Amino acid sequence: MAQPRVLVIGGGLAGLAATMRMAELGMHVDLVSLVPVKRSHSVCAQGGINSVNALTRQQGDTEWKHFDDTVYGGDFLQHQPPVKEMADWGPRIVDLMDRLGVPFNRTPEGFRDQRRFGGTLYKRTSFAGATTGQQLLYSLDEQVRRWEVEGLVKKWEFWDFLEPVVDDSGRCRGAVCQDLVSMEFRAFPADAVILATGGCGLVYGRSTMSMVCTGSAVSRAYQAGASYGNGEFIQVHPTAIPGADKLRLMSESARGEGGRVWVPRKPQDPRAPRDIPEADRSYFLEERYPKYGNLVPRDIATREIFDICTTDGLSVEKDRLCVYLDLTHIPREALDRKLGGILEIYEKFQGVDPRTEPMKIFPAVHYSMGGLWVDYEKSGTGGLVEGSPRNQQTNIPGLYAIGECDYQYHGANRLGANSLLSCIFTGLFCAPGVIAGGRSPAGTEPLFAAAIRRQEERHRALLSRTAGAENPYDLHQELGNIMTRTATVVRRNDQLAAAYGEVCTLEERWRKCAISDTGNWTNQNVVFTKSLGDMFPLAKLILKGALQRDECRGAHFKPDFAMPGIEATDPIEKRREAEAWCDRFEENTRRWLKSTVATQNADGHPEISYEDIDTSLIPPRPRLYGLVGGEVIEEVWKERQASKTATNGHAAVAAAPATTGA
Repeated sequence: MAQPRVLVIGGGLAGLAATMRMAELGMHVDLVSLVPVKRSHSVCAQGGINSVNALTRQQGDTEWKHFDDTVYGGDFLQHQPPVKEMADWGPRIVDLMDRLGVPFNRTPEGFRDQRRFGGTLYKRTSFAGATTGQQLLYSLDEQVRRWEVEGLVKKWEFWDFLEPVVDDSGRCRGAVCQDLVSMEFRAFPADAVILATGGCGLVYGRSTMSMVCTGSAVSRAYQAGASYGNGEFIQVHPTAIPGADKLRLMSESARGEGGRVWVPRKPQDPRAPRDIPEADRSYFLEERYPKYGNLVPRDIATREIFDICTTDGLSVEKDRLCVYLDLTHIPREALDRKLGGILEIYEKFQGVDPRTEPMKIFPAVHYSMGGLWVDYEKSGTGGLVEGSPRNQQTNIPGLYAIGECDYQYHGANRLGANSLLSCIFTGLFCAPGVIAGGRSPAGTEPLFAAAIRRQEERHRALLSRTAGAENPYDLHQELGNIMTRTATVVRRNDQLAAAYGEVCTLEERWRKCAISDTGNWTNQNVVFTKSLGDMFPLAKLILKGALQRDECRGAHFKPDFAMPGIEATDPIEKRREAEAWCDRFEENTRRWLKSTVATQNADGHPEISYEDIDTSLIPPRPRLYGLVGGEVIEEVWKERQASKTATNGHAAVAAAPATTGA
C-alpha cells in the first residue's frame, strides 16, 4: 500500500464517528456500507442520547452516577472501565454533536431540553424530537463528506463485507467485499479493519431493526475466528407496533414525556379506551414500581407487559396480545414538538391518531447487548488508556468492533438512550488506538487473491442451485419463529435444547436452497441467501449460551431459576428470608457473573467458555427494582457489605509493616 489506510465496515453512527476521527488524524479511510450511509439503521433511533448535563448536576447527578446506573441496569455483566470511560465522555460527546449542528430540542430559555429515560431518576437524555438518531447521523455524515472532499475518505455504498483477510500469523490484513450492483468482488487491503455493522435482529425474523440488520458481517468475522461475547443477551423493547412485515418501535421517549402503560381491569373490555374510567384501569407498572413507574429498565417492563397479557389474561385484544400506551392526557402541542416522529409512524401504519386515542403496543426484539468480544486497556484512574491499540480490538489483531456489534458496554440489559452514546463514543475513542496499531507489510497480494477466489467459488456454487428443494425466505421465517418462541422474554431449557436441534436442521436444509435469480446484476436473491446462511451460526451461539446460563440476569430470564421476593409478613421471618435470599444471590454471583465467550469449532458448533468480569469500581449488588421485600434485602445486603469492609480494613492494618520512630 502506498499510504496508511483503514477500512471501516458500516456507515451508521459508530462507523461515521470513527471515520471522521481518523480523517481528522490524517488517516486515509475506505468506508464500506451495505446501504447509503444516510439509510443506516442508526437513522431509526428515536428517543435521545444520554449524558450528565447542567440540569442534572443541579440535582446531584454526576458521571459516576451515570456509570452506576448503567452497570446496575445491566446487572453488572459488563467490564467496568469501558463503561466508566463512556459515561465520562458523555457530556463532551453531546456538546460536540450540538456544535456540529444537531437540532436538539430547546427550552424557552435556549438550553438543551432533557427527558428522563428508563433505569434512572435523572433527566439525562438530550433529544431532537423523536428522530434523534437521524439528526446525529446526518450531522456526522456532513463531517465525513468534508473529509471526502479533502481526499482522505472514500465511500463504497451498496457494498457487502464478505470476510476478513487473515494472514498466517493470525493478523487481519484487510477484507473482501462485493458490489451489490455489478456483483464484482474486490479486495480491500488495510492496516486495520473496523466493523461497525450493528445488530442481528433478522435472526429473529421480525424485529424493530432495519431489514439490513442480518448480523452477517459479525457472523463472517466469527466464522473467521473472532470470539463472540454474551450472545444470549437480546433486548426485547417493551413498546412496539405489531406488524405482519416487521415490528415498528414506539420509543421509550413516549413514556419519558409522561406516557402511561395500562390495561382494563376487565379482560378484553369492549368499551373504547377513553370511555373506561380510571377506577377500571390498571396502571400496572406504576402500581408495581412506584419509584420508577413507567420508566423501569426495559427487561422488567417487557416481562411485566408479557405477563399481564399471557399469565393474567388482560390483553386489550383477544386475538392479538397488546396493552395501551396512553399519551392522550398530554397537550397536543407538546406531543407534536417532542414526539412528532413516532406519532406519524403510528398514525401511518395503524390509521389511528395517538393524540386522541391510546396506542396499542407489545414488546419486540430490538437490540443485541452481545456482540464480538473486544479488548480494552485499563488506566490508573479506572477508565481506559486513550490511544491504546487494545481498545475495541477483537481477538484477531487488526480487526476491531465498535457500536452495537461489540459486547462491551451494556451487560445483560441496555438502558435506553445509552446506545447512541456508546456508538459515537466507541467510534471516536478507538480511532487513535487503531492508528497506533501499526502498518500491514507488503507482499499480501496472494492472500487477497485466494480470498477472492474463495468468495467467487461460493457465489458460483449458490447460483448453480436452481433445482434446490428449499426456499430461503421460508427458511428465514421458520428460523425467526423458532428464535422468537424460545429465546426472547421467557426461556426454558427444554425449549432451548429443542430449538438448537431445529436450527441445526434448518441449516442443513439451507444447503439445499434453490436460487430463483441466477443473474449477475443486482442479485438480491443470492445476497439474502448468503446472509441467511450466516444467521445460523449466530442463532446457535445465542441458543447454546442461553441454554448453559442457568440463572436470571437482565434480559435473560428463566423462570426455573428466578429469585422471587420476600413472602413473609412477620419481621423475624422476613429477615430470615432476606438472609437466605442474599446467600443465594452471592452464590449466583460467584457462579454466573461472567461473560459468555463463544468461538466456532471446526464442525460449525459454538464452543462456550466464560470470562471473569472486572467489577473493581462498583461491587455487584442485588438488582431490586420493585422487588417485594426489596427494602429488607437491601438492608441485609448493606450490613454484609459494611461487615466485609470492616473486616478487610482490620486485615489490612494487621498486615501493614511496623514502622520505627526516628
